[in-house]
Amino acid sequence: MSERGRTIAGGLLFAPLAAVPLVVTSGRWIEFLELTLFTAVLGQGWNVLGGYGGQYSFGHALFFGTAAYIQALLQFKLGWSPWLTMWFAILGAMLVAAGVGYLSFRYGLRGSYFALITLAFAEAFHVLSRSFIGLTEGGRGVQLALNQDPAQAFATFQFNFAGPFLSTYGFYYTILVFLSIAYAAVWWMQRTRFGAQLVAVRENEDAAEALGVDAFRVKLGAILLSAAITALAGIYHVQKFLFIDPGIAYGPAKSVEALFAPIIGGLGTVLGAFFIHGIGETTKEIIGTFWQERPGLDLILFGVILVLVLGFAPRGIAGLLGEAWRRATDRACN
Repeated sequence: MSERGRTIAGGLLFAPLAAVPLVVTSGRWIEFLELTLFTAVLGQGWNVLGGYGGQYSFGHALFFGTAAYIQALLQFKLGWSPWLTMWFAILGAMLVAAGVGYLSFRYGLRGSYFALITLAFAEAFHVLSRSFIGLTEGGRGVQLALNQDPAQAFATFQFNFAGPFLSTYGFYYTILVFLSIAYAAVWWMQRTRFGAQLVAVRENEDAAEALGVDAFRVKLGAILLSAAITALAGIYHVQKFLFIDPGIAYGPAKSVEALFAPIIGGLGTVLGAFFIHGIGETTKEIIGTFWQERPGLDLILFGVILVLVLGFAPRGIAGLLGEAWRRATDRACN
C-alpha cells in the first residue's frame, strides 16, 4: 500500500470513531480510545519527519514537553485562557524545532547522528526543567486548578464537571479533532511540492540537491510541521490531566510512543497506536490474572511481542495486511 493509500485508509477510520459515543458507554473503553488516539497524534507528528522525511528522531518528547510546559505555565503563572496559551505552546515547540533543525541540518547531521542529537536535546531540556525551579516548579511539576463550575467548562478547557455527555466524551472528541488536524496536515503535505521534495530528500538527498531541491529548507520545514503536530498532544495532555512534570514532559516514554506507533502500524496509519495500547492492556490483564505478584512481566511480554512484530513485519501491520490483500487478489484473479 502506498503512503498516500495509508493516509486515505486512516482517514476512513474517522467516521466510525466519531460515532463511538453511539455504541460505547463504558468510561474505561473511552479512556482506552482517548489514549490510543493520543498516541496516534504523537505518531503522526513523528511520521512527518521520520516517515516522509527519513530523519529518524529519538527525542520527540522535546516538542511534546515544550508545548505541554508552555500550555501549563501560562495558565498557572499568568492566568491566561487555555485557548490562547495553546497557540503559544505550538509556537514554542516550533521555535525549539527550528533551533534543533538549524543546528542539525546546517551541519549535515543525518541518520544515527540526527537521532542522537534529538535524544540529547530532549535530555538537556529534561535536566533544565528540573533545574529552573523558579520557572518550571522543578521536580514538583505544574498542577493546574480543577474547575468544578459547569458554566466554565469551555472557558477553562476542562470537561470533568460539564454534564454527563461532555464529562465522558469531551476529551475524546478533543483528541479526535487534534488527530483530524494532524491527518489533514499530512494530506495537504502529500499534495504539495514541499511533500514531493521531502520524499525526494528521503530517498536520495544528494540526487535531490543535484536536481535543485534545497534539502536544508525542506528538512527544516518538516521538523517545524512535525513539532506543531506533536505540540497538539502536549496541549491535550495538560488539559486532560491538569499536570505536567519533567519526567512526563521530557522523559523517554513519549519519544518511544511517537517512534513505535508509525513503525509498528505502518507510516501514516493509526494501526500502531491501536496495537500498542491494545496489546499493552491485554498483557496487563493476562499477567494480572495469572501472576499478580510478578510486577513487570507484562512489560517483558509486551516487549517480546513488539520484537516479533518488527522482525516479521518490517513494513508494519499495514504492510502485512497490504501483502495479504495482494496475495488474496492474485489468487482470485488466477
